[in-house]
Amino acid sequence: MNAVRVLLVDDQPLLRTGFRLILEAETDIAVVGEAGDGAAAVESTRSLLPDVVLMDIRMPGVDGIEATRRIIRDGAASHDPKVLILTTFDLDEYVIEAVRAGASGFLLKDSPPEDLVTAIRIVAAGDAIVAPSVTRRLLDKFATRLPAVRDAAPPPGLDTLTEREREVLTHVARGQSNAEIARELVVSETTVKTHVGNVLAKLGLRDRVQAVVYAYETGLSRPGQGG
Repeated sequence: MNAVRVLLVDDQPLLRTGFRLILEAETDIAVVGEAGDGAAAVESTRSLLPDVVLMDIRMPGVDGIEATRRIIRDGAASHDPKVLILTTFDLDEYVIEAVRAGASGFLLKDSPPEDLVTAIRIVAAGDAIVAPSVTRRLLDKFATRLPAVRDAAPPPGLDTLTEREREVLTHVARGQSNAEIARELVVSETTVKTHVGNVLAKLGLRDRVQAVVYAYETGLSRPGQGG
């Protein structure tokens, strides 16, 4: 199996060095390059063809959000890079825009090394990072800044979901994994996976991260709801 190719993007050289040391200790991950700003990240992605771009948000010049937008826009069938956003709680308001720009997930900068490694593997495999401990706190805090559509007519697509699909989407919005949802609904994990796939297809969403944002934007999930 080929190693996951990772591009490190952060304007702080010491942080890039720390990430490199963590990742290079893994036999299935290869750091193929580094970039100190968004513009360099876009160019390096084009030339180095990484599988995953570990992207800081706030950088001089082109920031991580715009760089993510350009990288995803440039992506082709032969090279579909995934962007994993690095954030800190004082910059959380930028995360929603990063997801809208096409990021496959986000991770706190002070996450344990094993979480960073796991996140890269998950994103490289085509899944998205929707960690309950991060997602719920982020969206609960900033949901009031999302478009106020809760009192309007249901957005296009939501009425196409079955009652069970809405229920599954609500659990996804809480950051629960397929296994956790399966246990709570007393169904098989395969059944949950099928429901999630149907939800994404019907709503035209790319992955679970977009599904979380969608659930908050439509009012299906609200700040402070459990999970």
